[in-house]
Amino acid sequence: MSTTTPVSTTVLAGLEEHVHAAAVPTLVLLAAHVTGDLSLLRPEWKPSAAVLPQSGLDPATDEEARAVCAARLAEAISSGEPWPNQPTEEFLRAVADWALDSDDDDIAALLSVAFVAEGTDPRAPRWTIDEVAPDRPFRAIVIGSGIAGLMVGLRLKQAGIDFTIYEKAPHIGGTWWENTYPDCRTDVHSHIYTYSFQAHDWPSYFGRQEVILDYLTDFAKNNGLLEHIRFNTEVSDATWDEQSSRWNVGIIDPDRKAAVESADILVSAVGQLNRPMIPDLPGLDGFSGPAFHSAEWDHSIDFTGKNVAVIGTGASALQFAPTLARQAAKVTIYQRSAPWLMPTPELRQEIGESERWLLNNLPLYRSFYRFTIFVPRAIGQLDAATVDPNYPPTEVAVSEANERLRVLLTGYLTEQAGDRTDLLPKIIPDYPAGAKRIIRDDGTWVATLKRDNVELVTSAVSGITADGVVADGTERPADVIVFGTGFRASDFLTPMTVTGAGGKDLHDAWGLDACAYMGLTIPDFPNLFCMYGPNTGLVLHGNVVFFMECQANYVAKSVELLLREDVHSMSLTQEKFESYRDEIFAASAHRVWEWSGTHSWYQNAAGRSTIMWPLPTWDYVEGTSEVDPSHYTLNERNHR
Repeated sequence: MSTTTPVSTTVLAGLEEHVHAAAVPTLVLLAAHVTGDLSLLRPEWKPSAAVLPQSGLDPATDEEARAVCAARLAEAISSGEPWPNQPTEEFLRAVADWALDSDDDDIAALLSVAFVAEGTDPRAPRWTIDEVAPDRPFRAIVIGSGIAGLMVGLRLKQAGIDFTIYEKAPHIGGTWWENTYPDCRTDVHSHIYTYSFQAHDWPSYFGRQEVILDYLTDFAKNNGLLEHIRFNTEVSDATWDEQSSRWNVGIIDPDRKAAVESADILVSAVGQLNRPMIPDLPGLDGFSGPAFHSAEWDHSIDFTGKNVAVIGTGASALQFAPTLARQAAKVTIYQRSAPWLMPTPELRQEIGESERWLLNNLPLYRSFYRFTIFVPRAIGQLDAATVDPNYPPTEVAVSEANERLRVLLTGYLTEQAGDRTDLLPKIIPDYPAGAKRIIRDDGTWVATLKRDNVELVTSAVSGITADGVVADGTERPADVIVFGTGFRASDFLTPMTVTGAGGKDLHDAWGLDACAYMGLTIPDFPNLFCMYGPNTGLVLHGNVVFFMECQANYVAKSVELLLREDVHSMSLTQEKFESYRDEIFAASAHRVWEWSGTHSWYQNAAGRSTIMWPLPTWDYVEGTSEVDPSHYTLNERNHR
């Protein structure tokens, strides 16, 4: 792997032309890295973490930093010398001190893995099966070809492992194939909603569904993964065969014929947001018009002139409802609880031509741009989600940090409502910020609620009639019902039946409280790995795609352990499982999403969160960086 990036002097003219659009924190970091001049990390140029990748500086200071750093970069380009790929430890610690006021070793370590130079893949396996076990047959089965399935597929391919990905849909992409509702997009910044080592020329700050799907499709094609995928093939069950120490996996092929395939390891990459949840409402079966979940959008419907009922105000509904309001005669939105909104002016904005030039042409600019977005979000606001035992908790705040966040978000909602003060009791949540997903907004949502043809109903839906929806004792007409009611996120690995050692059923073993070590491994289920498994979701910190990279890294290292140690299975010890489970459940109990008692998809039926990661990001990175053999019972192969 190259340690330097060649730089052509031809970019000089482009730098001069387009530098006006540069994100100043990115420019400062790039100049300090390339020149080795840490004095460029000036206190007066310190960015506001809340607005990164922009600086938050006053215009004059912003322009001063831009001019100085552009000049230093021009000098470095003119020299013709290649630029170093990886920042030094000294540089990263200086950045932590400058931008984050931190000298914490964990933060410095997080920064070291957060930066990935374009064209490099530092966490790729440095071994192949031909090197460590050339005579051993070994096969993996992966279930699902979304972001997680493709990621683990790449790591297996890089290691030379024979593998097959079974995908129930006719196309890759998982949730990005299934969800096609109007204005469907990620609420994570595009440049960190990518694999860290696979950059992309994103046209907008928050990627639209079709663009993300294209990115994943190109990723699969360019990395030779398509030949390993069997589409329109669903996995129905999996059973651990103790005699052969392999998984027997039941599949239903495209012709709906059942078959059984076997593998040494089984990787579930089915995701958490893939089984739509439609509430059991009296009378729904008798509704005379179309009724569907947003994940199963009916594109044959013309909403023009129709009365449309939208049930739910989660992340999906806040994206598709504004489009419906512009098309339909009337939209009635039924809200169980108001969402907190995070002001994000660039949510629907395209990235300008000059900024895209810098991202695509100025060496390492895109890597540092991603770095400035990733780091503050990886560290996040876990403090704002943590219950402070010394703070008098209320129904709307659990700590001083949580109260500050509540005040900030309340101010935004109040500003959005303007003279429509009648909306405030309906749109300001009555629960702490972070107890449910905080949804990004650029002003579109409240503007939609202000429309003359939109009504917001805050009473619970009690039933459906042939021609409408009943709430607060009133029937409101509806020609179409659209459910934006989320997914069965806590029902991990459903509807599959998974049977482990000793005939143990996975869902019986879990009950309501699904748990896996690092979200990945489970006692009595040898060689089973769950990508995006229990307690690996994220609220106010972290990055889901990066977590999936960490998980794929752990799977690859587990395969390496099996091969190098010549063992046929690894099963998490009960002792390690229980100590980890107790730590996770104890931490979750002191996070706002569980402590507050606010009902959300973060919780299971017992009120416990089996979805969210409750610890710092670095704890997950460190916990998945290596496989500790002492955490597992390793069973040697029988060579008879």
